[in-house]
Amino acid sequence: MSKYKGKKVLVVGLGVSGVAVARFMVKQGARVTMTDVKQKTEIQEYVNQLGDLKVERKMKKILAAYNYSKIQTNRLHKKAAEWFPIIEPILAAYGIPEDFKYVPLVESGLQAGVSSKGAAGFWQFMPGTARNYGLRVNSKVDERKNLRKSTIAAAKYIRELYSIFDSWTLVAAAYNVGDNHMKKQINRQNQDNYFKMRLNSETGGYVYKLISMKEIVEDPVRYGFRAPRTVLAYHKPLSATNVE
Repeated sequence: MSKYKGKKVLVVGLGVSGVAVARFMVKQGARVTMTDVKQKTEIQEYVNQLGDLKVERKMKKILAAYNYSKIQTNRLHKKAAEWFPIIEPILAAYGIPEDFKYVPLVESGLQAGVSSKGAAGFWQFMPGTARNYGLRVNSKVDERKNLRKSTIAAAKYIRELYSIFDSWTLVAAAYNVGDNHMKKQINRQNQDNYFKMRLNSETGGYVYKLISMKEIVEDPVRYGFRAPRTVLAYHKPLSATNVE
């Protein structure tokens, strides 16, 4: 019998290694809590599903789609090195988990310009939503393409979503699909665990994409990338502690 079975274990460090340690502990029967020395995030909800083979298979499939052999570019890591120093302090000022810095990489990391639906910029705001959160969008100026200003607007929007859902995982999903649609799905399915909900393919894979993006940025060599050293500095230390 595993010495960790039934024990409460705290894993410090939310990087790839932290998730790997958490995955091992879960398989040993431990009750795992993950935390970052800077700030807790709801990656814990993902950790709670690590014993679910369906979740694991989906995670592997989406992570494979971001492997260097698939996308053939180091653009994501270069953008991370350029964008994160601007994004991180803004998220921190609004009390938002640092992992939300990966949203722009998922939303606009591999392409630029305006989507077919009219969303644009780093955070892929629709014009109306952008204006609601203080951005100027007109024929002369489009502040969705200003990283600092659009991140402040995104932080305000994300905080508002959190006041509705009280779950950072659901906030990420709602950012993708819209708060009204997310509320309808929660009520219709009588379920508020993102990993157990039946959602459209884009939203159903959105949180997995964020986790995958975090993994390839924090451990680029493992996935075939040659990343700038500035990105490697984002890798966080980890430890596992028995708290019982």
